[in-house]
Amino acid sequence: MDTKKLRQKILDLAIRGKLVPQDPNDEPASVLLERIKAEKERLIKEGKIKRSKKTAKTSDTPHYENVSFEMPNNWVWTTVDELCDVVRGGSPRPAGDEKYYNGAIPFLKVADLTKDDEIYVYKAEYTIKEAGLKKTRLVNEGTLLLTNSGATLGVPKITTFSTTFNDGIAAFLYINKEIQLYLYWFLKSKTDSFRKIDQGAAQPNLNTDLIKSIPIPLPPLTEQKRIIKEIKRWFSLINQIDQNKSDLQTIIKQAKSKILDLAIHGKLVPQDPNDEPASELLKRINPSTKITCDNAHYTFKVPTGWIMCKLGEICALENGYAFSSDDYKQQGIPLVRISNISDNTINLNGCVFVKKEVDDRFIVKNGDLLIALSGATTGKMGVYENENIAYLNQRVGNLKIKKNVLLPEYRNYYMFSQIEKILKLAYGGAQPNISSKIICELQFLLPPLMEQKRIVQKIEELYSYFDNIQKALEA
Repeated sequence: MDTKKLRQKILDLAIRGKLVPQDPNDEPASVLLERIKAEKERLIKEGKIKRSKKTAKTSDTPHYENVSFEMPNNWVWTTVDELCDVVRGGSPRPAGDEKYYNGAIPFLKVADLTKDDEIYVYKAEYTIKEAGLKKTRLVNEGTLLLTNSGATLGVPKITTFSTTFNDGIAAFLYINKEIQLYLYWFLKSKTDSFRKIDQGAAQPNLNTDLIKSIPIPLPPLTEQKRIIKEIKRWFSLINQIDQNKSDLQTIIKQAKSKILDLAIHGKLVPQDPNDEPASELLKRINPSTKITCDNAHYTFKVPTGWIMCKLGEICALENGYAFSSDDYKQQGIPLVRISNISDNTINLNGCVFVKKEVDDRFIVKNGDLLIALSGATTGKMGVYENENIAYLNQRVGNLKIKKNVLLPEYRNYYMFSQIEKILKLAYGGAQPNISSKIICELQFLLPPLMEQKRIVQKIEELYSYFDNIQKALEA
């Protein structure tokens, strides 16, 4: 279930008069609008606000979308300009100048309004001094605001404190407080359409003239209250769905982790006494090696046919080449760096390229398992899935299988189960590191090759089931 689309549908029904039934006994919206107009006219005469200049851009039907639809009888079309005054904020410049900033007066930026989905904004991350007041605007608590530029324009919020705000935000002043929440939900219903405005500029923008010209279907006041109550009821239910989805995602993650744990301890599929023992696999690597299957001293029972060894006995971890920034080019062979590794994948978006001849051991091929050996991503792993080769940068390891003793898929699943353990083994301060030697010392419980195949098949079968659930959650 796409809960974002469901929320939008609720809002669309609300502003079209289809979310709650109409009551013919309600005072018509036209009467409410006349009271609001009379109050605005009084404010104009008192000089508190200026009368708007009518232009082509302030017609009842703005140029950027056709929002006409059949309204209920007691509703009326109006515009933002008829309901309130709209002003834009300002920013003391230069930004960060101690003459203006880091004072006691809250100063809202767009990020303060867009960081969550709450109705109200409770905190400003920045402050200004009194000297900055001349460069911006101060509004009272309870003021309705709207982001009006950039990729996150069209987000409404109501401030819970007196504050100043920058020029990426517009404020709605002298609103009849009884209609403010309805206006908030109306603006929220239009966020996506606001972002589709085409003014021929690279940066989307809602100037005050455009905001004032926005047409609004205005319901009777008592119906507004019913609409707001119903929106909140539906959104509360949708929030519960989102929370349940989040809880289910957590359960799925835990289930996948448990599947791996069972798999690497020989408890996911039954053993077959006819399988070639894992000890024979080690002999393929070095026929002269004497295999001592002393598995009795482990705290758990080693499955029949399995053997405990070190990762370095069956795999080699090749470190990358120390490319310098001078080697980076606009085109060439993509370079896998630690920043390209996350969530069991290799993401080459934004990668750098190099044009340089290197040894074959620094070449990454499709199916290779790469491990970050330092920095914030230490211990993270990903499978390189690309038919084109790449180069391996320093502090990234390529875990290669020795001879035919291990299925690549089993190696991958086993190592994914060890990520947290590897991170605990890392050393260093703010930037953790881990050496290839430490990773190669990891104990590896090696199954027979045929059982590896059965384990991989079972993991993929179970993972497919959970992946289908996740897809259904995201649909």
